[in-house]
Amino acid sequence: MSDIMTAKDLSLWYDKTQALKNVNITIPEKSITAFIGPSGCGKSTFLKTLNRMNDLIPSVKIIGEVCYNGQNIYDNSVDVNELRREIGMVFQKPNPFPMSIYDNIAYGPRTHGIKSKVKLDEIVEQSLRDAAIWDEVKDRLKKNALGMSGGQQQRLCIARALAVKPKILLMDEPTSALDPISTSRIEELAIELKKSYTIVIVTHNMQQAVRISDNTAFFLLGELIEYGETEKLFSQPTDKRTEDYITGRFG
Repeated sequence: MSDIMTAKDLSLWYDKTQALKNVNITIPEKSITAFIGPSGCGKSTFLKTLNRMNDLIPSVKIIGEVCYNGQNIYDNSVDVNELRREIGMVFQKPNPFPMSIYDNIAYGPRTHGIKSKVKLDEIVEQSLRDAAIWDEVKDRLKKNALGMSGGQQQRLCIARALAVKPKILLMDEPTSALDPISTSRIEELAIELKKSYTIVIVTHNMQQAVRISDNTAFFLLGELIEYGETEKLFSQPTDKRTEDYITGRFG
């Protein structure tokens, strides 16, 4: 399995506060990589460095590099819009646009210049199918997306991310606001999606990491403490701090 993304000596500050310290990690393609660790440990901050979401915060300073397809994404020549098309993001709280289900999905492809209704119809159906929600919504595509349940809204947001054909899907605690049934649907969906996409997921729920991820990274106070195959990291952690966290001694 080849690697799709590598962070080298990545550090990040908000003003004078260092939030990430010298992170080095390699993410294999078409797999699920989970980031775990206590609140405020840097896992979501690190996730957002992978598609430059932190650029939107004025006081951020980043050193080091993140290589995607052999190029440092922080290089000045990188088109950030194109980067975010290839590296999509799903947030903790579902955030559908206040428009129809159809228009939510068609929004991205339209901004990338697709005008043909036939083509848009195709993309909308395929994306909703890929997000395992087509059968629930196919008869109400014209209805406002805000009328959907939380679990449906989150799958809609995944479909919206898939509509622009990304290579990588970043998920920032995508199930933390959802009930157990919606959570297990999204977990099953993630496992299905890794056949075609690379998934990186931040989760507070260690059981979720165990259930769905191939590799797990444990963050603590802005440092990457340990990273490896999920099964091994949970059964034989090499660092005492990892062991303390996963056995519930802190966190």
